Amino acid sequence: MKKTGKVLYWTPRVLSILFICFLTLFSLDVFELGKNAGEILIGLLMHNIPSIIMIVLLIIAWRKEIVGAVSYFVAGLLYIVFVAFSAVNSELQWYIAITWSLTIAGPAFIIGVLFLINWKKRNKMILNTN
Repeated sequence: MKKTGKVLYWTPRVLSILFICFLTLFSLDVFELGKNAGEILIGLLMHNIPSIIMIVLLIIAWRKEIVGAVSYFVAGLLYIVFVAFSAVNSELQWYIAITWSLTIAGPAFIIGVLFLINWKKRNKMILNTN
């Protein structure tokens, strides 16, 4: 495998791991004074459901890049829809909604594009060998 092929192979996977770690950081707000261990554990589980889902999808996408492409695009779109509904149904300012969307959905779309490019390149190599 050429160097560009290795970079293309590893970039979406490493970025996915970093993105999942970034999402997991948001669950650290459950640690508050006065909460018992059970409340903290339930809070961590609830906050980390998106990260757990993304880990499972990354495991599948490791071999089937199209799953990574689709799942990251869908995750980005779902987050934008979630933020849009939150902005409409609350006092959330539009510029804050855009910032939140770019912070979460932007990297998800980039990772999805990288998985898609990797999948297309792999399919092209398979077709050329046949």
